[in-house]
Amino acid sequence: MSAIKRPKSLTFRLGIAATLVSAIWAIWATLVPSAASAANSAVVIMYHRFGESDFPSTNTRLEQLESHITELTSGSYTVLPVPEIIRRLNAGHDLPDRTVGITIDDAYRSVYTEAWPRFRAAGLPITVFASTAHLDGGAGRHMTWDQLRAMRKDGADVGHHSVSHLHMAKASAARIDKEIQTANARFHAELGFMPTLFAYPYGEASTAVIEQIKAAGFAAAFGQHSGVIGNTVGGFYLPRFAMNEKYGDLDRLRLAINALPLPVTDVTPPDPMIAAEPGPNNPPAMGFTISRDIGNLGQLACFLSHAGRGKLERLGPSRIELRIEEAFPKGRTRLNCTLPGPGGRWRWYGRQYYRP
Repeated sequence: MSAIKRPKSLTFRLGIAATLVSAIWAIWATLVPSAASAANSAVVIMYHRFGESDFPSTNTRLEQLESHITELTSGSYTVLPVPEIIRRLNAGHDLPDRTVGITIDDAYRSVYTEAWPRFRAAGLPITVFASTAHLDGGAGRHMTWDQLRAMRKDGADVGHHSVSHLHMAKASAARIDKEIQTANARFHAELGFMPTLFAYPYGEASTAVIEQIKAAGFAAAFGQHSGVIGNTVGGFYLPRFAMNEKYGDLDRLRLAINALPLPVTDVTPPDPMIAAEPGPNNPPAMGFTISRDIGNLGQLACFLSHAGRGKLERLGPSRIELRIEEAFPKGRTRLNCTLPGPGGRWRWYGRQYYRP
């Protein structure tokens, strides 16, 4: 079939229109920064083990890991060292849109044998949060100091994870201080430096613990609750999206690393430690204020791991209250709030609570 010929006058007019559109777009781009070029947020993902199928809740299968690496190196994302992400955000500097950081907790040996060779070959930086007692043991499923030294020499970053992988939310201030100082001494002796980033074991924290970690001189600290760094809730209980066999397929990874922050302030309850017994403070009054106009709040949904989808009540233009009846169970409870965002992406806010 022969091509359809346009009249010369129409072709001329289409050419003029295209030129005008291009010119207008060029001017607009210089005046308004593109949402795709800069952001003040980042997503951090968290792993534990690799290829250890007898621990599915913390394991990532090797085929999952390889699919993640393929996605992360596809050109759609900017993967930066986590310390660099924290440095830029603390300094108030923008990050490229879809900035991603990679963390791995507990320094299992499979990080050294399986994950790091793959991440290093792909040019992807990682931070390993290590508990020093596990490294001192130097046996079983954990890495040795020699292995961690070799990884650091090749470009991996090391973070602080206490001495004994402590349940910090129910530990005394004196015990926490001893764990921090003892681990600092071991890191300095074995690696010649003390980590500037901290990760709470099990993601458990309280306001008192968070303040103690901040006072210890760390630059930032991470939990194990889902969400996007960039929320206006401080830098010492930062979220990370956990990856494992059940929640580590490629669609889940894409959902996480394309997420946007749900900007909140005035979070209630402010303390992630929940009253030990059911009563006036368990379940607690829950809510937050959306800190800027993002529209579409009618589609906001919040879920609690022990109670499912919660009933939301909107007070005024931006205050959200979550009404629940079930008392928080002992141990850890997670909150996830999501809202459809621009371009098919999701705004995401998460929080972890602990009842002793």
